[in-house]
Amino acid sequence: MFGRGTVWSVLRRGKEAIGIPKLRGTTTSFSSSTQAPPLKFLTPPVATHYIHAFRSQLLPKGPHVHVSYTRNFSKVVAAGAQHKEEGLKLLVTGGSHAQKVVGIWLFGSAAWVFSMVVLGGLTRLTRSGLSMTDWKFTGTLPPLSDEEWLEEFDKYKESPEYKRVNRGMKIEEFKFIYWMEYAHRMWGRALGVMFALPYSYFLHKGYITLRLGLRLSALFGLGAGQGLIGWWMVKSGLEEPPSEYSQPRVSPYRLAAHLTSAFAIYCGLFWTALSVVLPEPPTESLTWVRGAAKVRRFALPVSVLVGLTAVSGAFVAGNDAGHAFNTFPKMGDTWIPEDIFEMKPLIRNFFENTSTVQLDHRILATATLVSVGILWWSTRKLDLHPAIRSVIGGTVGMAALQVTLGVSTLLSYVPVSLGTAHQAGALTLLTFMLLLNHTVRRPSLSLLKSLPQVVKAH
Repeated sequence: MFGRGTVWSVLRRGKEAIGIPKLRGTTTSFSSSTQAPPLKFLTPPVATHYIHAFRSQLLPKGPHVHVSYTRNFSKVVAAGAQHKEEGLKLLVTGGSHAQKVVGIWLFGSAAWVFSMVVLGGLTRLTRSGLSMTDWKFTGTLPPLSDEEWLEEFDKYKESPEYKRVNRGMKIEEFKFIYWMEYAHRMWGRALGVMFALPYSYFLHKGYITLRLGLRLSALFGLGAGQGLIGWWMVKSGLEEPPSEYSQPRVSPYRLAAHLTSAFAIYCGLFWTALSVVLPEPPTESLTWVRGAAKVRRFALPVSVLVGLTAVSGAFVAGNDAGHAFNTFPKMGDTWIPEDIFEMKPLIRNFFENTSTVQLDHRILATATLVSVGILWWSTRKLDLHPAIRSVIGGTVGMAALQVTLGVSTLLSYVPVSLGTAHQAGALTLLTFMLLLNHTVRRPSLSLLKSLPQVVKAH
């Protein structure tokens, strides 16, 4: 609820701030090269009370305010015509229709990656990731007959996981974990097709600028490499564990690389989508620009901390550290376990020692919650655009929810439902930080020259 409602609110306010208000009984014409797209496609079916909570802040009242936005945008267009070197460089050519369809495509791709992360969490928590013992880049058909299922099952029986964890498993149980892993792999391949075909079409239509094309090509390459990283990770779990008492599992380093890569792809797609549909940040006065600049100094380091916490969570998952010390706030009977530095060399403890990995994640999660709270507290008296203030409030709520999910997951011994929700929550919190950083970025010079010192009352 927090994420979708706030994203929609900011997009709506951002559209109005750069001069695309919805005017009743008024006809307004804009240059096709600078017009932002109508964002009706982004309106989510969220709880109405959340929308009404911010409507009084985010939506200006009175026709005069809308007219002032229109006049302000006209100044921006004129300034851009006179100072092209200072003006806004759009990522998409072809006018508002092109911005709209490219925006839909990029937001859809980002949502697809989000679902991939959630499905990956389900696959890991149900121990399905090692059920397929081979891999082909283009994929293959699933078993279609009883003989093919038995053949796949025989391959799995040769794996360390079957011998040490799932010995005696029935064919029906194997089919479940096989379908989970198969769905995860094929969902990723489907994303590649879903991304590549529209990309080729938009290139053919001439919508994609060189800057956007280079960025999307890099993201597509990273996405293609994600399949290789995934198989590289799975291979580590098909090897014999170092000791007879160890359970087979994938390398925590490789799992962290796989999850971090997925997060990077999502962040790149989401940021690019925002830049396409909101080429200018929401701002209507120089006072609000200065306020956003002050928020920007806080937002970037907090975003880095959120990212580090998410990566540390990957090492928690890779070491199955969530199944140890299932108490809070203490870890067992102590605040700090005695064995946090028992591995040599010392650096290994931060990535392979179950006690240290979980302690690190607890510290980082607490620091993240405190930092987000400080961000809210330090900006509460600043003169800010209402959209920025709503994003900050949503970030605080999401950070609190994520910590609650993490503690609940730990105390409940990592059930699949809570574990998956906690992983999705990490990406949702990161989404809020992306939205905040995008909303407080510096406007173009042409827009700055057209802004009044303060928002004029009418």
